[in-house]
Amino acid sequence: MRLRLPHIHWSWSLPAAFILYFVAAFAPFPFGSTNDLSIAFWCLCLGIALIFAPTRDLRKPHLWMIAGIGVIVVAYAFVLHEQLSDHPWVAPFQPIWKQASDLLGVPIAPSASIVKNEAFFALGAPLANILAILLGIIVGSDRERARRLLWVIAISGALYALYGVLSFLIEPTLILWRDKTAYLGSVTGTFINRNTAAAYFGSCAVIWMLLILEDVRRRLPERHIHWRRLTRDLTEIPPREILPQLVALLVCLMAMFMTTSRAGVGLSLLAMIVSTTVFLRKDLTPRTGIWIALGSGVVIALGLLQLLGGQVSSRFDSQGLVDEGRVEAWKSTLRIIADNQWFGTGMGTFQWAFPPYRSPHISIRGVWDAAHSTPLELASEVGIPMALLVALAWGIMLNVLAKGVFVRRRDAIIPLAAAATATLSLLHSCLDFTLQVPGYSIPFFALFGAGLAQSFRTAEASQRPDDASARRTDDGRRTGTQRALRRTPSFIKVSRFEAVAPFTKSLE
Repeated sequence: MRLRLPHIHWSWSLPAAFILYFVAAFAPFPFGSTNDLSIAFWCLCLGIALIFAPTRDLRKPHLWMIAGIGVIVVAYAFVLHEQLSDHPWVAPFQPIWKQASDLLGVPIAPSASIVKNEAFFALGAPLANILAILLGIIVGSDRERARRLLWVIAISGALYALYGVLSFLIEPTLILWRDKTAYLGSVTGTFINRNTAAAYFGSCAVIWMLLILEDVRRRLPERHIHWRRLTRDLTEIPPREILPQLVALLVCLMAMFMTTSRAGVGLSLLAMIVSTTVFLRKDLTPRTGIWIALGSGVVIALGLLQLLGGQVSSRFDSQGLVDEGRVEAWKSTLRIIADNQWFGTGMGTFQWAFPPYRSPHISIRGVWDAAHSTPLELASEVGIPMALLVALAWGIMLNVLAKGVFVRRRDAIIPLAAAATATLSLLHSCLDFTLQVPGYSIPFFALFGAGLAQSFRTAEASQRPDDASARRTDDGRRTGTQRALRRTPSFIKVSRFEAVAPFTKSLE
């Protein structure tokens, strides 16, 4: 499985692909790109790439997906207008502004958001994700570019994991050049939060696992795996061909376990088990093979959890799956949603909206600047209708990726990797804020776009105008050939003795 660098020829599609690879590789580097300057830089890069993005490989399904993203953009723009405008069209003003005006005794211009103009500054991360998935669709419509994007994310993820492990062993009090103030006993890589780091390293481990399986499966001589001869076939693979990929997978797994994140580790192992089973589904026995594969995967995952994830297991034993304070925070967020159903409290305003609803059962220690559940926080900030529209878009994306996994005959690994990482990130974001960290979301939204672009067979491409006439010509040629074959005399199969009998008789 060598990553051979192709001979590069200049084309107008090259800048867009190069910029997308650059952003996907370096977005996690500056502390997860959580500050406004980093987000603005990535938006600038992705915007420039979108200008040069090639469109010649786009087909009708791709255009429909881009149109669907356009609907979400229009909906976001409408909500943004209502929250920023001094004269919103339909959104009511927040009552907090009238209360403040009455208490201060001075007139205050009201707003549909509890913090004026905050929605404008919170727009950067969603904009970067939209640009990333658009570029993923456009650039990833070419199978070679989509596969290179998969390799870029996998290799960069392994390098970040290696850095995270080495920095933890050498100087665990630093993240890059800054002092590490939290999670001193956990690997975070270049991220601030260990849960986001676990989801990132786990997602990269899923990609490495699928790349290794694809390469090993291609090297096996039989069309279907013969499990009894599998060990012998694996020993025939040259070690230098597969060892670097196994080392990269091991590094990602090691970094993932060393984050000590319960949800990140558990969901990553689940994604690896399911994606491996789906990849090998054609080589398993029809009835019991899938269940045996799933059971074997669970046993291996538990073994890895005991071998490499001792601290993770101890956290499961002592704290369970979810902290009690997090559950109370979700209940408080639901009360925010109930009071602001249509347009929310304003994009990016959760940390100001939460204190009045904060449950008394939550510890007074710390500041809750995130709901630790992206769907709930999204609904509280932009309202239930917009949150439902985003949820519908996620459902459609996962459905398209799932169909792509079972429809594609070649390069099915691309939609499979996108579906596995999308499911992992979505489930983890229900328990945390993984998709709210641009260092994670930007690379994988690009991968989601590439997976969507590669979820359709090439035969579904729109045919050129001369395709029909060419087909008719080919059909005519085949018909003529069949007629000629029917006119040719048929041959009678005879035995070897009958064939040589006339020649022997002439000799006599």
